Amino acid sequence: MKNIKKGLLHLAIILAVMALFAVTVIVGLGRHHKGSAENILLGLDLAGGVSITYETVEDCNADEMSDTVYKLQKRAESYNTESQVYQEGNNRINVDIPDAENPRETLEKMGSAGALYFISNDVYNEAKANYPTTLNEKGQEVFPEGVQFSEIVCEGSDIADATAGTIQEQTTGINKNVVDVEFSPSGANKFADASTYAYNHNNEPIHIIYDNIVISSPNVQSPITDGKCQISGGFEVYDEADDLATTIRIGALPIELKVLRFNVVGAKLGAEAIQTSLFAALIGFIILIAFMIAYYRIPGVAASIALILYVAANMLAINGMNVTLTLPGIAGVILSIGMAVDANVIIFTRIREELATGKTVKSSIKIGFEKARSAILDGNITTLIASAVLWFLGSGTVKGFAQTLAIGIVISMFTALVITKVILMAFYNLGCNDVKYYGVQNKTSKIKFVKNTYKYFVISGAMFVICIVALFVNKATIGTVLNYGLDFVGGTSTQITFDNSVNVDQSLKSEIESIFKSSTGTNEVELSDAEGENAILVKTKELSVEENDALTEALVSSDYNIQEGNIQTETISATVSGEMKQDAIVAVIIASICMLIYIWIRFKDIRFGASSVLALIHDVIVVLMVYAVLRNWVSVGNTFIACMLTIVGYSINNTIVVFDRIRENAITKPGKDKLQEVVDLSINQTISRSVNTSITTFIMVFMLAILGVDSIRQFAIPLIAGIVCGCYSSVCIAGTLYYKLKKLSKK
Repeated sequence: MKNIKKGLLHLAIILAVMALFAVTVIVGLGRHHKGSAENILLGLDLAGGVSITYETVEDCNADEMSDTVYKLQKRAESYNTESQVYQEGNNRINVDIPDAENPRETLEKMGSAGALYFISNDVYNEAKANYPTTLNEKGQEVFPEGVQFSEIVCEGSDIADATAGTIQEQTTGINKNVVDVEFSPSGANKFADASTYAYNHNNEPIHIIYDNIVISSPNVQSPITDGKCQISGGFEVYDEADDLATTIRIGALPIELKVLRFNVVGAKLGAEAIQTSLFAALIGFIILIAFMIAYYRIPGVAASIALILYVAANMLAINGMNVTLTLPGIAGVILSIGMAVDANVIIFTRIREELATGKTVKSSIKIGFEKARSAILDGNITTLIASAVLWFLGSGTVKGFAQTLAIGIVISMFTALVITKVILMAFYNLGCNDVKYYGVQNKTSKIKFVKNTYKYFVISGAMFVICIVALFVNKATIGTVLNYGLDFVGGTSTQITFDNSVNVDQSLKSEIESIFKSSTGTNEVELSDAEGENAILVKTKELSVEENDALTEALVSSDYNIQEGNIQTETISATVSGEMKQDAIVAVIIASICMLIYIWIRFKDIRFGASSVLALIHDVIVVLMVYAVLRNWVSVGNTFIACMLTIVGYSINNTIVVFDRIRENAITKPGKDKLQEVVDLSINQTISRSVNTSITTFIMVFMLAILGVDSIRQFAIPLIAGIVCGCYSSVCIAGTLYYKLKKLSKK
């Protein structure tokens, strides 16, 4: 009876927490619906908006770039508080503004030079009389567009530096935040005259205005003749002083920016993507739960409950950490659901093994969790390493994918090792203590994997040959080894604005797509809605003058009354191409090295690390083969790095489970003569886990490929190949390769 009460209590707590999390995700808490899924920040591809990539015209230092990013961030936030501005490389800045109402106007204003003015109180009052001000959300006065100041004391070019600091008042001993401003020689002379005048007129303020916003109005306490002044008072926290100092410095920056890329994403695509991706997730989730319950019985039920809790906790974490969710990010969430089951599969396999030896259910559960812990930790840590590399080397949507995947992995480890165990013990205490509730351990197969090593190597070699041949064929037929998307090679963006009488529907889009394909000779055409306008945005390869003329003629002669003046084209820079290719290669290399080091340290044998890295290189090459062979269906775009790094982490995760078992069995069966026996036994013992965990991940990704939108499908198809290949390499390649390296080192 005591155990039953304990089981009911634990199960009730878990279900209550699950219900709370689910309600929070669905409807939120409080008036503002905090924690609800609808409050998750959406990226451009989901919410629609504008994406701009700037490049500095001249070289600049790190401080100048930091200040420029800050300036653009403030400007972007005036359009949408969820806007993101981030540096890419040494001289590029990306700006993402969701829900931009007027993309063209946004582009013009974002890249324009900022205006910083110091004006006297007399000029300020005069301007207010002619141009009445309004207040922004921060309570700052804002002059209207077109305001003209009759006289300006100093401009941004007169500022040498501005820094925030903290000083201690001598009389009170209280620390206060200040801003120290240093003027250039010419600016010092101008400010000396202005400050002397203000001081002699009852300590009048000198107003500092940036982009028509009055950012500060400090009173002059004394004439400033040495070119250095200090602004104090009104800064409740240091960040306020630092923001003002940064804004003042911004006005002095001589940085000129040029547009490399400009992309308008329609919100309609985002809505469609969300619906289809969520539907794919739901179907995959249901199939996943059905599989787990059917195969593992009571442990499968426990895992399913833990999985529901995991999904809710994952959504709350994404919301709470203000992660901007993108299409690759959704893919990362759905993929992590499949991978979350992996830890449970490892645990349940161990429990079945212990039951097969005659141990009690309770003892088997305890031992199963203990024996599975090292493999779970090692496997997930290596995947986290891959996510970390993706985060540091990626940008924009790729970073979002890395974030969601990493969050999912961390939460999945906790739910598997803690929550699943609590639920499983609760069921045990409720009376589910018969072996039949936990399935029957399949007899361990006795496949001679080591004996068939060369057969496996021949199969892998054949895939390598296919990859090389496909790359050469692609080079000969399309001019490049892979079908690079616009993110890699750049291209042309064409906006077609229609008369208001024309209904921009799917039928029209299909006709426009056909016109583009026939007149430009390319099959890679990307269409989206131009936000706020009755227009279509079409991205293609970079069009020559002749191709552009042919396209314009075809559009004007169509039945849609398209005027030549309503066809606008822009070039998407191809200079990103080399960097993105380099990032992909560097990311795989760095991830491989980091994981090699980790496995070497963890397993205390470099041959484990070498074998695992060679196995993952094998998987990467196979996935590369898929990109090459299926070039007409899968292009190398912005999800390429995410896909490759996922394969790297997934491959290592599978391999480590095998190696963990080899390490364990080597202790009970020592001696070099037993090595072949140990390797074969370990692979046979883990083969059901390798297959089952691949099936669970495959289910989620397969649903993405079938039901997802094209950008999701571009990620899912090669990932399916990676999952299948990862299972093959962990079973047939990694262990046998370790054996060969071990034997070679003994010679």
